[in-house]
Amino acid sequence: MKATSLGRYVVADPNICHGQQTFRGTRILVADVLEQVASGMAWEAIVDEWRSAITKDAIAEAVRLAREALVHHADQPARRMTGS
Repeated sequence: MKATSLGRYVVADPNICHGQQTFRGTRILVADVLEQVASGMAWEAIVDEWRSAITKDAIAEAVRLAREALVHHADQPARRMTGS
């Protein structure tokens, strides 16, 4: 199976991180960076933490893709969570 480009910076390659979305040329998971954004971490600090392996433009693309996914799936009913 071949890598799928989701944008300029975000890719999903079955040979890298089990096909999870990463930033092109890295093993940095998009989900990890989105978690940092959600926690309120400054984008510049995120770039510094990853030693400039990603850029603010790459973070912006990840946020945009996450928004598009949310909007796309907003019309689907939420799954009920079961448990304690």
